[in-house]
Amino acid sequence: MITLKDRLAPFRLQRAGVVYAFALILVVFTSAAAGTDRPFYLSALNSANILDQTAQVGILAVFMTICLISGNFDLSIGATGALAAGVTLTVINHGWGLGTALLLGLLTGIAMGLFNGVFVQYVGVNAFIVTLGTMTGIRGLLFILTDGRSIQTTDTGLANLFTGDWPVNLKIWAAVVGLVFVGVGVWSLRRERAGRVTDGQAYWYVGAGAVLAVVSLLFFPTYWALSKQVWIFLLIVLIAWAVLKFTVVGRRLYAVGGNVEAARLSGIRVARYKVMPFVLNGLFAALVGILYASRFSAINPQALTGIELTVLAAAILGGTSLFGGAGNVLKSVIGALILFVLANGFGVLNLGANYQDLIKGVVIIGAATIYVLAEKRGGRKKLTAADVPAVTAPAEASGGPVVTADSDAAARAGSGSARS
Repeated sequence: MITLKDRLAPFRLQRAGVVYAFALILVVFTSAAAGTDRPFYLSALNSANILDQTAQVGILAVFMTICLISGNFDLSIGATGALAAGVTLTVINHGWGLGTALLLGLLTGIAMGLFNGVFVQYVGVNAFIVTLGTMTGIRGLLFILTDGRSIQTTDTGLANLFTGDWPVNLKIWAAVVGLVFVGVGVWSLRRERAGRVTDGQAYWYVGAGAVLAVVSLLFFPTYWALSKQVWIFLLIVLIAWAVLKFTVVGRRLYAVGGNVEAARLSGIRVARYKVMPFVLNGLFAALVGILYASRFSAINPQALTGIELTVLAAAILGGTSLFGGAGNVLKSVIGALILFVLANGFGVLNLGANYQDLIKGVVIIGAATIYVLAEKRGGRKKLTAADVPAVTAPAEASGGPVVTADSDAAARAGSGSARS
């Protein structure tokens, strides 16, 4: 029986705080712009601009969140992205072709991520120390590759591939998305009435979908010039969210981050779920480096310096736990949007640059404080060894099948309070 309390769970402060904060910031900037006779803050042009500015950090925030959920984190993503971009441009300048250049650039990121993962998981060195060291070492490799100078290319293939716009009729497509939500809600309601277990959010899906469809048809613009990088960003976010929410891989990732011993006892191959996030981080850091280089057809040895801190701030704003087992990629994306909306809003309102970093810092600390206090109040419970059912799967080292009902149960228990 799904109670009203269950249905209201997604709206609790510890689960939806970042959404409330994002909405409040948008209302403040929109009102301020209107009050000073400036153009509409959420216009199609400005909203597309904000998304374009957020795309690269947003991609990194998605995979940093996955890494944090697994119980680790990665400080080397900025250096990895810059090195991958340097490799890509170098290969292009040597005339080996765009495809080969992209492949070698992405493989560079995979190699760096694999190095981090193997060193952390199998050697046992703390992830902070390993990735701090690789951040410095990789940046050194980039200086050697570039000889301390910028790499430029006159080849336009990379720029043509990743820059430019793919406009969309927002009025129509937002309405279509709203109707999809309504359909999902109706399907969930039918499952509830049939006595099957659901997440209790069917009414909210129907209501939110209906509101989105109506509002989009009444107010949204017909022309929304999203860049290619924004579309890549949105596609990555959708896939990552679906994998974490609906697949066994996602449940086990939460379980490994929530309690590694409980996950191991339940038959989950822990090493695989510890190394994989590092590899993904390296791969998509390389992609972000290539996207960055495509905008300027150049890369310098200091490019993307400090981006890892912005990405961590986005994940923290989204409520991702630094201790593993909790996080949501959609909320991390909203966290990234908050950072860029603040920067954009300060610029639109001509707020002095001297105050911007101070306000950002206050917002980040305030968000983290609210999450911690709300979490304590809610008494969130993590998975313990006593919660794990009896082990029925063969040992990981045996190489036999390890996927059991018990392992999935442990995964669900470990992620139950984390996912939303």
